[in-house]
Amino acid sequence: QVQLVESGGGLVQAGGSLRLSCAASGGTFSAYSTGWFRQVPGKEREFVAAISWSGGRTYYVDSVKGRFTISRDNARNTAYLQMNSLKPEDTAVYYCAATWRRLYNVDDCEDPQGYGYWGQGTQVTVSS
Repeated sequence: QVQLVESGGGLVQAGGSLRLSCAASGGTFSAYSTGWFRQVPGKEREFVAAISWSGGRTYYVDSVKGRFTISRDNARNTAYLQMNSLKPEDTAVYYCAATWRRLYNVDDCEDPQGYGYWGQGTQVTVSS
């Protein structure tokens, strides 16, 4: 039922920063755990980060730890992904997703099929 729309992507030089936003409507956003995924042509969708419904637990793929920060503002029905120290390898279409499932560890978060709601994606391109 919830609808998700990503924004904030663009072209940035290596070492730069971007902040992605995921605006939700049509449901109670605070009831959903939220994840960010990314995908490049010819590859499977890859887990990036996730956050519990309360914001009390966050999870990251090893390649972005220390560089990316996931957060949420339930009052604004919005989730965020702050991306710092960007690398060319981060270039991808980034998607936000939502699930009713509880997230207790990274294994609970990484399977795209565990999320029932998806945005259309926003392109992030990092030049070297």
